[in-house]
Amino acid sequence: MGLLHYDRRALLELNEKITLFTIGLLFKYCSETQEAAPTTFAKIVAESFYQGDEASLKNHTTPEGFQTFSSLQKMFAKPKNSGPNFKIIDKRIKGEIAWVKYSTSYDKTPGIFKLVKVNGEWKATARKPSEKAPF
Repeated sequence: MGLLHYDRRALLELNEKITLFTIGLLFKYCSETQEAAPTTFAKIVAESFYQGDEASLKNHTTPEGFQTFSSLQKMFAKPKNSGPNFKIIDKRIKGEIAWVKYSTSYDKTPGIFKLVKVNGEWKATARKPSEKAPF
């Protein structure tokens, strides 16, 4: 009986450790997903901008952002069968506002997106001329 009691206790302790480990992983995953969201949307916006995908651009920007980006988009030639090679250089998230600095193979100069949360979704928006990015 003593051995059986010991095995049950060991199993309970192991179960507790596994549960705590799983909860820890869940919190880590959820926090990473939240932080990654603005960068994911920034990539979608950059790719749709350079590839001329107005429907995707409109879906992932605020009305002001879409107006600005679609005006600028007309000045860029669509890339020919080359991948965007999108890379995050830096990001800053503070509450409902995120800034993402990125580079692509389409432009030599790094770009910066300002994203705002609209109904729980990140959307790229236009920056005011006097507004400075945190980088």
